[in-house]
Amino acid sequence: MTASALAVEGVCVAFGGVRALSEVSFAVPEGQVCGVIGPNGAGKTTLFDVVSGLRRPQSGRVLVSGTDVTGVSAVRRARAGLRRTFQRTQVFGRLTVADNVLAAMEWRGGGGGVLADLAGLPGRRRLEAARRERVEEVLDLCGLPALRDAYAAALPVGQRRLVELARALADRPAVLLLDEPTSGLDADQTARLREVIAALDTTVLLVEHDMGFVMDTCDHLVVLDLGKVIATGPPSSIRADPVVRAAYLG
Repeated sequence: MTASALAVEGVCVAFGGVRALSEVSFAVPEGQVCGVIGPNGAGKTTLFDVVSGLRRPQSGRVLVSGTDVTGVSAVRRARAGLRRTFQRTQVFGRLTVADNVLAAMEWRGGGGGVLADLAGLPGRRRLEAARRERVEEVLDLCGLPALRDAYAAALPVGQRRLVELARALADRPAVLLLDEPTSGLDADQTARLREVIAALDTTVLLVEHDMGFVMDTCDHLVVLDLGKVIATGPPSSIRADPVVRAAYLG
């Protein structure tokens, strides 16, 4: 059996007397692309906030590769390999595209300078060269090499979203959360995004309203309605599920 890269177990979140999530449970096997779908107000963004560490649930837990991270901060989860993009693009506008991507790897620190070189360890120059090489790899993957020196603030929303994707991929995440990744993308950019996800050697959890994209991209779907899981399964079974059709697909 394939191990779960991400598991959500019995998660409940309430705002006052309103339950945004009620006993939500599902697991995403390693390497799988899992989509979370449902109508507006179903609890999808709240679920992403819980998984990424921005919100603590009243009950339940989140596990990454079998480790309970429910009480772990968003920063520590990110450094452990769980990365996220957001509905609203959040780029560093005054940095170039290349430097936006490079910023994702800066938390690891320098290479140790002269002492590291004398000890035979990778020095600062070699570490920086490796980082720059990785930047070029993800820019190429996301179709952005021609924009590497452009300032992120000057880009239209579709290109900014691809910059965010490249930044999320730079440090080779173990689990990638994509919150409405096709929003603002044109047809060519959406096709590029689908190719990027298909080429990844990582686990992906995405929230998306573009059903054509979801059905073509995801291996498995979780359907939320009013904070509850009403169906799970492969896209073919979800498409034919009468409960899902009544609640969301129409």
